[in-house]
Amino acid sequence: MQDTAAQTSRGAGPLAGIRILDMATVVAAPFASTLCADMGADVVKLELPDGSDPLRGLAPVKGDLPLYWKVTNRGKRGITLDVRKPEGRALFLRLLPEFDVLVENFRTGTLDRWGLDLATLHAANPRLTVLRLTGFGQTGPYAGRAGFARVFEAMSGFTNLAGEPGRAPLHMNYPMGDMIAGLFGGFAIAAAVAERRRDAAGAAMPGREIDLSATEALFRLLEPLAVEHEQLGQVRQRAGNRATYTAPSNMYATADGHWVSLVASSDPIFRRLCAALGRPEMALDARYGSNPSRVRHIDTLDAEIAAWFAARAYADAAAALAAHEIPFSKIFTIADILDDPHFQARGAVVRLPDPDLGSVPAPCVVPRFSGHDAPAPRSGPAVGEHNADIYGALGLAPQALERLRSQGVI
Repeated sequence: MQDTAAQTSRGAGPLAGIRILDMATVVAAPFASTLCADMGADVVKLELPDGSDPLRGLAPVKGDLPLYWKVTNRGKRGITLDVRKPEGRALFLRLLPEFDVLVENFRTGTLDRWGLDLATLHAANPRLTVLRLTGFGQTGPYAGRAGFARVFEAMSGFTNLAGEPGRAPLHMNYPMGDMIAGLFGGFAIAAAVAERRRDAAGAAMPGREIDLSATEALFRLLEPLAVEHEQLGQVRQRAGNRATYTAPSNMYATADGHWVSLVASSDPIFRRLCAALGRPEMALDARYGSNPSRVRHIDTLDAEIAAWFAARAYADAAAALAAHEIPFSKIFTIADILDDPHFQARGAVVRLPDPDLGSVPAPCVVPRFSGHDAPAPRSGPAVGEHNADIYGALGLAPQALERLRSQGVI
């Protein structure tokens, strides 16, 4: 039986009616289809029969419970299938006409070697959109390379901007490159759906191949760096927590050990900051009269702001900044997020129903659409949990499923 929450979420939302077969592994491409599931798409997660997807063993794990898997593959039904076996390949091709989108993230050429090249996929379903999310794209000299988030981050120029001047670049303790690539993947699927829905003759439109490079997705975010280099001869480098394009914008330590991120880069906000610091005369200082001038004199400006924070407890500093409407925040941990009244009022953390743990916390659906308030999706499926449902709908009898299971096909 399908759970009611999952059925309801698939029947509502802007992507309701779209069916996605997600055969990708680990994080980036599965996150793309999860974003679509959040918006109402019916997503079926396909994995190998042995449950060897690396995400099932990636921390956090509690005993033998894959916590990362549970939240990243939320809202999906799960099946198993080994498409490398002849019967598995045949069954896969029988499944394809039931879906609008296929999501995969194998190294370029892998599906071709398994006899599942694009022509074969489109012969099975001419209207199928295929999202191919790889490290470096389907073409070019690096097309066949393996990649992980930190590789994409390093090669895109993203990592070069993180860290202290004169010291090693820094990766954050999270695969941000994967999540950004997944965001582009979800956007790409939605774009393909919009194109098809716009076409009144729908059936006449051929299926699309979406070539998504995770490295290019990260580079796309670094929008002004190329023109900055060409027109000004500059190569932007690490600057710690300080922004070098606007000022003041930095992180400051309070007397009681809290870190505060503050941005007061527009002239009106800077004048209010000067008042909050008890230094209104700073707003009249020619060195600080405009953002370009403040950037040129950032060392002296930052020193004055840092000294003000260092002399005050966080509560006193926060009260002064809030009274003058200065954009700032203490650096939140996950514990701070869960305790914060704004996050609580917004319902920013939802509980995903889970058969093992009762429920697990996860970020809410983003963004929010008016008229669409579906229940929280269920956590990610167990290995082959919905085999009977999905394959039964194709007409496979229980005896046939048992035979395929005994042969390691499902």
